Amino acid sequence: MIAQDTFPVEPWCVRENRLDLGILGNTESVFALSNGHIGFRGNLDEGEPHGLPGTYLNSFYEERPLPYAEAGYGYPEVGQTVVNVTDGKIVRLFVDDEPFDVRYGTLTAHERVLDLRAGTLVRTAEWTSPVGKRVRIRTTRLVSFVQRAVAAVEYVVEAVDAGARITLQSELVANEVLPEQSDDPRVAAVLRSPLVGVEHDSGRAGATLVHRTRASGLQMAAGMENHVEAPGRVDVETHDAEDWARTTVVCALAAGERVRLTKFIAYGWSGLRSQPALRDQVAGALSGARFTGFEGLLREQREYLDEFWDSADVEVEGDAEVQQAVRFALFHVLQAGARAEGRGIPGKGLTGPGYDGHTFWDTEAYVLPVLTYTAPEAVADALRWRASTIGLARQRAGVLGLRGAAFPWRTIRGEESSGYWPAGTAAFHVNADIAAAVERYRVATGSEALEGDGGLLVLVETARLWMSLGHHDAAGRWHVAGVTGPDEYTAVVNDNLFTNLAAAQNLRVAAQACQRHPDLARSLGVDLEEQASWRDAADAVHVPYDEDLRVHQQCEGFTRLPEWDFTVNAKYPLLLHSPYFDLYRRQVVKQADLQMALFWFPDRFSDEDKARAVDYYERRTVRDSSLSAAIQAITAAEVGHLELAHDYVYEAATVDLRDLHHNSADGLHMASLAGTWLALVQGFGGMRDTGGQLGFRPRLPHGISRLRFSIRWRDAKVCVDVRGQEVTYTMRDHGSSVELLHDGEAVTVRAGSPVVRPLAHVEPLLPRPVQPPGREPAHRQHGLGARPPR
Repeated sequence: MIAQDTFPVEPWCVRENRLDLGILGNTESVFALSNGHIGFRGNLDEGEPHGLPGTYLNSFYEERPLPYAEAGYGYPEVGQTVVNVTDGKIVRLFVDDEPFDVRYGTLTAHERVLDLRAGTLVRTAEWTSPVGKRVRIRTTRLVSFVQRAVAAVEYVVEAVDAGARITLQSELVANEVLPEQSDDPRVAAVLRSPLVGVEHDSGRAGATLVHRTRASGLQMAAGMENHVEAPGRVDVETHDAEDWARTTVVCALAAGERVRLTKFIAYGWSGLRSQPALRDQVAGALSGARFTGFEGLLREQREYLDEFWDSADVEVEGDAEVQQAVRFALFHVLQAGARAEGRGIPGKGLTGPGYDGHTFWDTEAYVLPVLTYTAPEAVADALRWRASTIGLARQRAGVLGLRGAAFPWRTIRGEESSGYWPAGTAAFHVNADIAAAVERYRVATGSEALEGDGGLLVLVETARLWMSLGHHDAAGRWHVAGVTGPDEYTAVVNDNLFTNLAAAQNLRVAAQACQRHPDLARSLGVDLEEQASWRDAADAVHVPYDEDLRVHQQCEGFTRLPEWDFTVNAKYPLLLHSPYFDLYRRQVVKQADLQMALFWFPDRFSDEDKARAVDYYERRTVRDSSLSAAIQAITAAEVGHLELAHDYVYEAATVDLRDLHHNSADGLHMASLAGTWLALVQGFGGMRDTGGQLGFRPRLPHGISRLRFSIRWRDAKVCVDVRGQEVTYTMRDHGSSVELLHDGEAVTVRAGSPVVRPLAHVEPLLPRPVQPPGREPAHRQHGLGARPPR
């Protein structure tokens, strides 16, 4: 784990006071900058040393073979992997003849600060070369939210005690050497040098490189432009080759003098546009950056984030660690999706190559709910991307012998890229998750425009998929057989409860949307009879329940399976220490599944149902997935286990800041970061929008004295301030009023007229449940207590 003091607890930044090369890969993920289109890992400016170099363009990928020991019909044959594209953030420094490398000479001071309000990574260092020349370095890096194709670096060097000759090398580097990303030699060969040079060109202070991928046929261009301010004589020259370009700046500084290099970087890529078009796009972006200037880019960045935080900030009093972590989480969730614009949102964002850069159900189930209430424009873009892949989803359904569209479990472009059927193709709930995101967007924004722009098509085709997957039994009940729910340790089962309820919701909202858009529905071949069949199936959906135990079953027959023997195996994650067949046949849960159903469909369960379900499944859930803690926090809060919920919030919030799963070096866990917001706002804030009605049931644990957050709802910003024994609702900006529920009571909130209500006392119906051995949640007080999940 990352030590507690690595990142001091501060409300609006993440600061590293000293450089620890042992966790360089982790800090590169933590300090990553992105706008959803361009992603820079937080590598040191000089490029070395590094944990894992990384510069990414959203959805720019290479194809690779998917190896199987024994292939089968319908198995995907081609995988997709995000490419580390041309690195434009490198600026190397030489003091006289000595290269600035933190591993040599004397590093007197080194600090990096990720400023969550400015949207910048600022680095300061003081270094003495091996021959005694001392310099101070300050760099500022940003990836612009406003100018989508642009990033920039400011690199300032000051000679401290004596004069020195300073040489700066500003570079573009393609096909950087990376650690092996696969044990399969065929895959490794594809990824070792994925870019083929197409064109390279340079001027006095800048250059452009154009490359294409070997197999996927995508083209990209990267360009840089450098501006120098220095006293006295300055020499500037640029050289270029197929895989690199370098602008070299040489000047002489007296003691106390500085040189300032401003580097503008631009990127573009396409699978359709020509080489000249991409080259010109980059040139245009560089011209725009030059016109704005570095100070202008900083100003635009701050203004963009000021507007975001005004409607997205979550204030947590009493727990400074969670306060820092939730803002860190929101910042990275915004970075993942803000300017994706027609692309997916990967499970790691653009912070690292983990999961090959794939998009999963995490996007619609975790990330988009947060953005729906904080940055809804990004949600519309993400869902339009899903709709744009409908042709590929229809093809996949056809291969599987199904109607409608089967969206992929994991993908970059839209094809299924999961080589493991039980946890991939069989997890059909991804289709209902996408449909739920479409409906959530409509309800929260009040806009039906997305339904006419691909949303209705998604709802209809996923509804058709469910009708070909499900069936009615002799008693009229509707079942879905042979699927995997969120819990990947209970695979290919009948009637996974979450999947059944999600499918039923998908069918209902599709029928309702067709009623709202009858002409568009007819153009898709939907008639009244088909809509009626959707409603009939939804109304008859089977919900597995154990009458003896009086608990809902995660899937049909789950509660009658053998228990997992933790005295024999409690080594986590279990999948690395036990065969899958043994996991599949026992009552052991990888991640929240039934509890996900409690959260998504609260009206389908009584308070007693929820309390018994939390008690039952907490004892069997090992949290071998980072997606679990946030959901368990929400359901624990709902049934009154507020301190347990607080522990789970801490775990979800610090998964990357403390590296709880020991893999943050591969990229951040976007679902868990988004889950931090979900756990605070929908857990302790009790926010729900069931049936299109906005409601809250606030409750706070002892360790949080105040929780204040805002959400965007229709044309208003609704602020909820939970403090002491009361909650204050305030409406800001547009609109005359907002109708909401407070603990079931109808409340009207008008602009300028706050409404205050008392908090209801929550008494849990059952004692606090226990977790599997060694799986108590990571403790929130200085990270002590239980061992966190691996």
